[in-house]
Amino acid sequence: MEFNNVNSPIDRTESGTMAKSFLANVFTYMSAALAITGIVAYLFGNDMSLISLMYSLEGGINLFGYFVMFAPLGLVLLMSARIHKLSSTMLVALFIVFSILMGMSLSSIFLIYTGGSIFTTFFITAGTFSIMAVLGYTTKTDLTKFGSILMMGVIGIIIAMIVNMFLQSGTMDYIISGIGVLIFTGLTAYDVQKLKRIGSGVEYGTDETNKLSIMGALSLYLDFINLFLFLLRFMGDRK
Repeated sequence: MEFNNVNSPIDRTESGTMAKSFLANVFTYMSAALAITGIVAYLFGNDMSLISLMYSLEGGINLFGYFVMFAPLGLVLLMSARIHKLSSTMLVALFIVFSILMGMSLSSIFLIYTGGSIFTTFFITAGTFSIMAVLGYTTKTDLTKFGSILMMGVIGIIIAMIVNMFLQSGTMDYIISGIGVLIFTGLTAYDVQKLKRIGSGVEYGTDETNKLSIMGALSLYLDFINLFLFLLRFMGDRK
């Protein structure tokens, strides 16, 4: 996407207004998605008849559970690949389905951690996320150069987590969690700055702009959820 040079005070004011409006839409979509995920996770995590849909009596995950686990990834790939083909209404519908499936998938944390530690970690995550979002919006430092480094870090974390599934190392798990917190804390600031720049160069009120705000919300949603899960591995009190 190309951005026009902004020279005059009037242009800068209009650009700033567009960025604020765009980010307001982004955070509205993100907040709604998090609310859906949280409600669904709580309902499933505290109702054995619901959570048993995904887990067998022996405690192992069943076929439907695997579908719930991997379907969100498929939806993210679908939304990213078909953003220019799908309408904003369809993207919203897919985002809602994604949020519900994520809530079902995350419901298992209520079986592992105490409710108090889950809620405490959530509020700490919200505070950390908010601070980094403000930093990303207000900083004059160009965070673009850090983006590729952070994304490589995400890939490294995924590989390390897969390896540790076989090693079952508690020490490695803590190291992965610590690095994960740092990576997604940084990604929050980077993504907000990137979305601010996108918002400064779009035409407000169009369907294409609305689609970009939905995808921006998805990006920040994933930052928040991953930050929350890595913090929970540090701070969560197991049952």
